[in-house]
Amino acid sequence: MNTQSDPTLEWIPATGIQLRKAGVQFDAVRLDGDHGREVADRLARMTGGDPGPVVESGSGRRCVYFLVAAGSTAHHSWPEDVTRLTSGPYRISFIPIPALEGQTWPLTWRYPPTAPDRLVHTLLLRTALREDAQP
Repeated sequence: MNTQSDPTLEWIPATGIQLRKAGVQFDAVRLDGDHGREVADRLARMTGGDPGPVVESGSGRRCVYFLVAAGSTAHHSWPEDVTRLTSGPYRISFIPIPALEGQTWPLTWRYPPTAPDRLVHTLLLRTALREDAQP
């Protein structure tokens, strides 16, 4: 995917890592550690391998960021281990976004964007999280 010629993907940096303000192109749902990776992979299985853009960090809490439509996480209950990165009155969040190629450590795309308007579907993400709670 050539992000340089596709203005709809201008939120992806050409090199390195950049922060994007939540609520502009998207919001994010963050899960930490192996749990986030397990949910991302479960979501990929549910969607035939295309869950939407998912970023992961290889250091610290090893966060996983699910990029969702701006405003789509509001008015839903979320498990305690979920952090919603949104913006609104008295709240600004920033989401780290790596380039598609090159030196971006500690961030990388677990599942890169596949289409300009393709994000993680919030309700499918909630379903993948609910499967954790089932015995």
